[in-house]
Amino acid sequence: MFKKILIANRGEIALRVIRTCKEMGIKTVAVYSTADAESLHVKFADEAVCIGPPPSTESYLKMSNIISAAEITNADAIHPGYGFLSENAKFSKICEDHGIKFIGASSEMIDRMGDKANAKATMKAAGVPCVPGSDGIIKDFEECKKIAKKTGYPVMLKASAGGGGKGMRGVWKEEDLKAAWDSARQESKAAFGNDDMYMEKLIEEPRHIEIQVVGDSRGKACHLSERDCSIQRRHQKLTEEVPSPFMTSALRKKMGEAAVKAAEYIQYEGAGTIEFLVDKHRNFYFMEMNTRIQVEHPITEQVIDFDLIREQILVAAGVPVSGKNYTPNLHSIECRINAEDPYNGFRPSPGKITTLHAPGGHGIRLDTHVYSGYTIPPNYDSMIAKLITTAQTREEAISKMKRALDEFVIEGIKTTIPFHRQLMDHPDYLSGNYTTKFMETFVMDKRTDA
Repeated sequence: MFKKILIANRGEIALRVIRTCKEMGIKTVAVYSTADAESLHVKFADEAVCIGPPPSTESYLKMSNIISAAEITNADAIHPGYGFLSENAKFSKICEDHGIKFIGASSEMIDRMGDKANAKATMKAAGVPCVPGSDGIIKDFEECKKIAKKTGYPVMLKASAGGGGKGMRGVWKEEDLKAAWDSARQESKAAFGNDDMYMEKLIEEPRHIEIQVVGDSRGKACHLSERDCSIQRRHQKLTEEVPSPFMTSALRKKMGEAAVKAAEYIQYEGAGTIEFLVDKHRNFYFMEMNTRIQVEHPITEQVIDFDLIREQILVAAGVPVSGKNYTPNLHSIECRINAEDPYNGFRPSPGKITTLHAPGGHGIRLDTHVYSGYTIPPNYDSMIAKLITTAQTREEAISKMKRALDEFVIEGIKTTIPFHRQLMDHPDYLSGNYTTKFMETFVMDKRTDA
């Protein structure tokens, strides 16, 4: 087992990893930029190393600084969390070259599954259902036109190196294809330095349902049920739940088997997520694989009483997975609390938290790195907390979430708490009748603005 793990991340995920390491008797090293010196992950780690100024390119993305921090503290493993370098094949390889265990996917695995077009080809070979579309990168616009005609409109253009909704364009008719092709490539080039595009059939009334998997070094994998992530804004998830209100036992069995087949086909090691689009007829299609822990992993932990970070560490140390596939026996909902103003287009709202009162009680979990007096820097992702409620039924979990949101007080900045409170009263959410298009028609009701 590892003696000391460096957490190459910040905020609540770094604190989350530190907590499990402490329970396992493993020493921890926090890294931080000068903007994060007062963050809780810095305070609770056994050691902390400053790795640079606020810009992430000069700190959390600076591989040489992180490796240096691991070497001077004698860390024998690095946990990358999510975001930043968690799916960076070069960083995974550098860790390997320096004799430091990367608690995540190998560089080969990240390369294989990180590029969406290659991942789709791999999943087709594995026999996993994929969305119809191009077989790989589209070489030019003429080929793009032919594939769109063959696939049938509507189609979705996607950046091969994409993420976070960048370089994605839905096209409903041929006369709009050229403008979408040009703008998607331009956006992808600016965001990722790569304008390669591929195409998929646009699934109408889609649900975004993902399956959590864990694989070991022996090529064995298991799944830990699904998460419904369909409530999104600009392809960024806002809230998630498990089990999905759209799920049936038969569908879970099929999707779980497909996810395990995918993981075992590529001999995946570590925690990962196979993401699917599911249409209104409950046909499911592979979308992408995240070769890391997910932001929304706590809801899976809650419904099956399972520490996913612990499992990541054990698998990285060579311990085999149990091989058991899990079924949720409770219902759990996560609301991502962001420092944003939902009444003004979700505009970022960094600044000092003057008052914070955390909700509590049975079935309430709060993952956060902030506190009263903490200043949220403007340099990073706006998520400051994850509020999770767990109960016997979906109705009870929603009731708990309403109560917890009412109890959750954050002053000094704007947050998305009012949005989530209104979401919990929305008829389509309450009925479980929502798709990834939900936010296109959702409007904040100012009358409830506290």
